[in-house]
Amino acid sequence: MLLFLSISFLAQSQSRMKISLTDPLPSWNESASKKAIIEFVSKTTKEGSPEFIPVADRIATFDNDGTLWSEQPMYFQLAFAMDQIKAMAPNYPEWKTTQPFKAVLENDVKTLVASGVDGLLEVLAVTHTGMTTEAFEKTVKEWMATATHPVSKKHYNEMIYQPMLELLKFLRDNGYKTFIVSGGGIDFMRPWIEEAYGIPPYQVVGSSGKMKYEVVNGKPVIKKIAELTFNNDDDGKPIGIHQFIGKRPVFAAGNSDGDYQMLEWTTSATGYPRFGMFVHHTDAEREYAYDRTSHIGKLDKGLNDAAKNNWTIVDMKNDWATIYPAGK
Repeated sequence: MLLFLSISFLAQSQSRMKISLTDPLPSWNESASKKAIIEFVSKTTKEGSPEFIPVADRIATFDNDGTLWSEQPMYFQLAFAMDQIKAMAPNYPEWKTTQPFKAVLENDVKTLVASGVDGLLEVLAVTHTGMTTEAFEKTVKEWMATATHPVSKKHYNEMIYQPMLELLKFLRDNGYKTFIVSGGGIDFMRPWIEEAYGIPPYQVVGSSGKMKYEVVNGKPVIKKIAELTFNNDDDGKPIGIHQFIGKRPVFAAGNSDGDYQMLEWTTSATGYPRFGMFVHHTDAEREYAYDRTSHIGKLDKGLNDAAKNNWTIVDMKNDWATIYPAGK
């Protein structure tokens, strides 16, 4: 029995050693970005290190669109809204001649975008409100299971970034809590976020609308109302983090100037070490290449100020060995 226990203990020790020696970011090329991430996590989780961060304060926040999954040629939530308009159109014949719905039915994204915030909000109001939260969640899940991207032909939840999945896991394996902090709608993200990223719905901060509580046929429900109450973008992101998470992050990742204030607020704090990073879309062959002039995910000020703020720029083409999960 003693011999068996000794052999068993040795096997377990070797297994743990293999795990510790395994590359935590295998889809990342051996680059300065990868080195910086691993060094940050190592020094902030090593007991006795002067840069050690207690587990309770290991908060990492991530934008979603363009940071954890693709976002071109339009935000995927907008693609969802357009598909819902098309499904509802037979009941609204006037939409054929009424903007912005006419543009949606004709797949005229340029005209839809030109309708501005008011036009987009009108589309979102029709497709995201007037129903219970349960009904909306069901619709989102069905769409995620069936809809495909117009270019890649992949399901939208197959267009998540494998290197970022590894980063999320690496952080969690080292005691970090990972949060989504996105300009996207919170009710659109929560139904699928846990399966995609391993992040529970209560660790998602996003834009949200007004709701009301009702009892319908004896059943309590929450209904979505067509009124935006919180826009979780730009300076809304640090505000959202403060209001809904309650702690300033020590790690923040985004991909556009809409994430600038989140990185600025995170990395300007004193005390613990801080890490800020932008995912820079530079790979036109495997994904998309865009930055300073893009109509979606514009990254201009972030590129200009990255060096002085000591932010890491992750070059998708050069830093990532693969983009999407294998077989997807």
